[in-house]
Amino acid sequence: MNASGDSAGPARGSLRIPLDRVVVVHDEIDLPFGEVRSRLGGGLAGHNGLKSLKRGFGDAEFWRVRVGVGRPDSTDPDVVASYVLSRFREPQAEVEELVSRAADEAEGLVERIASPAE
Repeated sequence: MNASGDSAGPARGSLRIPLDRVVVVHDEIDLPFGEVRSRLGGGLAGHNGLKSLKRGFGDAEFWRVRVGVGRPDSTDPDVVASYVLSRFREPQAEVEELVSRAADEAEGLVERIASPAE
């Protein structure tokens, strides 16, 4: 994810996809575990993958499906990195439900932006 803009940017350019039709699904430590939200654009909140995508796309105005993974008790960058790269502590069934809801949100978002209401 941290270098995703290196390939996503050129792919988007080659396919001539408008930036507001790009959907990125990513982990979000600023949301409690289990929460799923979508939005167009916004800040990068120190997320290295989103920073890379902004560089690759030339702008941050793409759709995001933000998947809440919760935040560790520390703000130390090494602790935060270790937290987001580690296995979930929640039961497998809860993680599977979260992934399913995030997929449903992404699918619904794609359907909404592919055929906006007139």
